[in-house]
Parts: sequence; C-alpha cells; structure tokens
Amino acid sequence: MARKKSKGKTVFVTLRRSPLGTSGRHQGTVRALGLRRIRQTVEHGDTPQLRGMLAKVAHLVEIEER
Repeated sequence: MARKKSKGKTVFVTLRRSPLGTSGRHQGTVRALGLRRIRQTVEHGDTPQLRGMLAKVAHLVEIEER
C-alpha cells in the first residue's frame, strides 16, 4: 500500500537511550511511538498528540523535523 503525501510537517523520531529504568508510562510511550530498539527511526505526522508524547520522553529520543 502506497503512503499518501500529506501537506503537514513530518517528524522523524530516533530512540537514543534505553527506556529501561524509566517509569512504565515512559516505556509505554516509547512503544506507542513505534520504537522497539535503540537507533531505530520512525516517521510520524506532526500533531499535538505526538508533540505531547515527545515532550514526555524527550530525554530518550532525538527529534528531526522535515
């Protein structure tokens, strides 16, 4: 299935630190972002919900906007 081009911004999120040793809520947020292993990068559309999730785990991830 081909991805549709959206007109909004795209955010690339890379897991830089392990969520082990953090709270269960932070671990769940990392999983909900689609991140499974360190140095894995996922692409998301820029939404307020995504920004809230990223703010919660900002110490674990690297964010790149395009």
